[in-house]
Amino acid sequence: MTHIPGGALSPADPRLDALILAAGKGTRMPSPRPKVLQTLVGESMLGLVYAALAALPGVERVLTLVGYEADLVRAEAERCARRGPRPDEAANCIEQVEQRGTGHALMTALPELENGCGRVLVVNGDTPLLPSAALRRFVTEAAGADLAFATLRLDDPGAFGRVVRDRVGQVAAIVEAKDYDEARHGREPHEINAGVYLLNVDAARRLLPKLTNDNKSGEYYITDLVALAVAEGMSVLGLPVEADTDAWLGVNTPAELAVAEESLRRRRAAELLASGVILHSPGAIRVSLFAEVEPGAELFGPCEIYGDSRVAAGALIESHCVLRNAVVGAGARVRSFCHLEDAVVGAACQVGPYARLRPGAVMEEESHAGNFVEMKKARLGKGSKANHLTYLGDAEVGPGVNVGAGTITCNYDGRNKHRTVIGAGAFIGSNTALVAPVTVGESALVGAGSVITKDVPAETLAVGRGRQVNVPRRKG
Repeated sequence: MTHIPGGALSPADPRLDALILAAGKGTRMPSPRPKVLQTLVGESMLGLVYAALAALPGVERVLTLVGYEADLVRAEAERCARRGPRPDEAANCIEQVEQRGTGHALMTALPELENGCGRVLVVNGDTPLLPSAALRRFVTEAAGADLAFATLRLDDPGAFGRVVRDRVGQVAAIVEAKDYDEARHGREPHEINAGVYLLNVDAARRLLPKLTNDNKSGEYYITDLVALAVAEGMSVLGLPVEADTDAWLGVNTPAELAVAEESLRRRRAAELLASGVILHSPGAIRVSLFAEVEPGAELFGPCEIYGDSRVAAGALIESHCVLRNAVVGAGARVRSFCHLEDAVVGAACQVGPYARLRPGAVMEEESHAGNFVEMKKARLGKGSKANHLTYLGDAEVGPGVNVGAGTITCNYDGRNKHRTVIGAGAFIGSNTALVAPVTVGESALVGAGSVITKDVPAETLAVGRGRQVNVPRRKG
């Protein structure tokens, strides 16, 4: 790897690793979940940070430092890796068994970083709104420095670390708020540390052994590396970032989480409108950053579209619908109060109102799943209809089938799930119970109110109910 005088890496080499600090509990977020797993518009803070870093030019690896509830955070990092540009690669997680500060976190990660690119971008896992363009600019401007960090100017610096500069404006140190002493450090500045760093790994290796925890928190601070680097004559840059100040700051409380989530929701709605998606009541529409909604699709608020959902051009999603990892084809209409999860709705289909498509549900083109219809691991063939009060579970329904109101596939025998197969053109009368495993052949007719426990051959009539008996009504 090419080096330049002073130990800094050559700016001609754009490669770097990225390290997410995600080991903390987040004591100001009163939740049993780690703070980085709190969600904004259906996505974890860790997932949003991971995606921002994975999309940066030159990033070779995204590493995640885990600690509190490490298994939960590691599982989310694995999910993020599968969603990234190299889905076949496993997540790179490093466990910080004891959480003794951000400097200790970097010490823990150093052995893995020494096997990487020689530069590392360090960010906090609780900064879900990091602006991609500004982050790219920061990385570009920081090229060649031994240590660079992003800074912001705030009217009220609050609890953030203060940036101390010398008389000519060069960075001298970062001092944590609780340790700042005007008698020692000078008049308190309004420039604060934004918590994003780009470090030369060789420089970090030299500086980290000199860190101490001689401060009011008794922790090892990554911010103390700045003064140490200056003392060593290294190249140190404090780079002001102007765009979207709040986006650089961490989310620590429920109130801050709510503000950040609304900011993200507005940003996403603006992107969709600009792309040509039609939004009715956009202030009540929530669409994940990872969901794809094509121009010409039409959404009515309130509605929620999460995960890796895809909505094709010409599709219409009415109000009060929730989609999670669902695909809706061109020209399909999802009526109000429908829930779709890990389901596929083909082109020109009709769904709902009040339909529920559970994981594994597939509606082929021009099929209908109407009001109070539930599907799970079931396929509804082209042009088939189940318009009312029906449950299709573990079922294969061929094309052109009519499923009458109140029909259910009895797929569970108390121990195992079994499949129901309905052939093309069959007609299933209302209030029919199909006790799986069972097959109804093509163009067969099942009488209303039947309980079908045996296969029905093609082009036959099946009636499975007791014979009607009329008796005189007793009086008095």
